[in-house]
Amino acid sequence: MSVRRKALAALATGVSCALTVRALRRPRRYELAGRTVLITGGSRGLGLALAREAAAQCARVAICGRDPASLERARAVLLRSGAAIAAFTCDVSDRAEVEQLIAAVQQRFGAIDMLINNAGVIEVGPASVMSIDEFDEAMRTNFWGVLFPTLAVLPDMRARRIGRIVNITSIGGRISVPHLLPYCTSKFAAVGLSQGFGVELAAEGIRVTTVCPGLMMTGSPRNAIFMGKHRAEYAWFSIADSLPGLSVNARTAARRILEAAKRGDPELRFPLTTEAVVVVSALAPRLTASILRVINRLLPGPGRRPSARYRGAEAESWISPSWLTRAGERAALRYNQTDGREKV
Repeated sequence: MSVRRKALAALATGVSCALTVRALRRPRRYELAGRTVLITGGSRGLGLALAREAAAQCARVAICGRDPASLERARAVLLRSGAAIAAFTCDVSDRAEVEQLIAAVQQRFGAIDMLINNAGVIEVGPASVMSIDEFDEAMRTNFWGVLFPTLAVLPDMRARRIGRIVNITSIGGRISVPHLLPYCTSKFAAVGLSQGFGVELAAEGIRVTTVCPGLMMTGSPRNAIFMGKHRAEYAWFSIADSLPGLSVNARTAARRILEAAKRGDPELRFPLTTEAVVVVSALAPRLTASILRVINRLLPGPGRRPSARYRGAEAESWISPSWLTRAGERAALRYNQTDGREKV
C-alpha cells in the first residue's frame, strides 16, 4: 500500500474513531416508551391531552383527579390506546392524599419517571369580588398542588439520579392578567418554585421544565369559576379561548410539552403571542401596564351578586355558546369537560 493510501486509511480510521467516541459521549435521547408518567389533573382538558399523547408514545400512564365520574370516563378513553393505564382519585392540595397517590402509582407501575403537575383551578372576575377564599383555593391547588407531588417523587428520583418534572404554569405566571388575580398570583408562585427546583435538581440528574402557555382549546371555561357579572365574564373568557391564533390546539400543545420534557428544556412558552407578550412586558413595562389598564376598563364590573360563584356551564348566555365559541365547545367534548352525556 502506498504512503498516500496509508495516510488516507489512517485518516479514515481516526475520523471513524472520533465519531464513535462522540456518539458514545452524546446523551441518549429520553424516550417515554416503557416509562411511567404521572399526570395530575389528567381526567380532562390539557391533562387528558397529555395522557393521550404519552400513551401513544407507549408510556405507562397514571392520571389523577378529584371527580370519580370524569376520572372513570377518562380512563375508559385512554384504555382504547392499548397502553397501561391507571386512574386514581386524589386532591393534590391534600399532602396525605398525594403521598398515598404516589405510593399507589409506584406499587402499580414501579418508579415514576416523569411527573406532570397539571392540576389547576381558575377563578374569573374583578379583584373587588375576590375574597380570601378565592386566593386560598387558587394557592392550594395551583401552588401547593405542585409542591406536594414534587416532594413526594423526589426521594426516588434522587436515589436513581434521573427523572423529569413538568410544571404547567401559565402566561398568567409571567404577567398578571386583569380579572384573574387569584389565578395569576398562584401561577407566579408556581413559576418561581419550578425555576428554583430546576436549578437545584439539575446536578442530581433531574430535569424540571416550566411550561408557560397562553390560551389552549381544551374546553376548560366550562369548569372554571366565574364571579361578578358571571355571564359576561364567561362570554369574554370562552370566546378568547376559542379564537384561532390566540388559542392553541390542545393536541399540539401536549406534543410540544412532552418533547420539551424529553429534551429537558428548562422552560417552554407558546404560542408565539405568549412569547411576544413576555418580551414586550420585560422591555416596556410601562406600556404593558397601560395596555392592561385599558383591557381592565373594557371588562365587566362586579354585578348585583358579586360574591356568587358559578361554573362556566352555569353561566351561558346568548353570545356564549355561539358560533364564536364553536371550537371551544368541540374541545370540551373531546377533552371530557362535559357531564359525560355527550361522546368524548
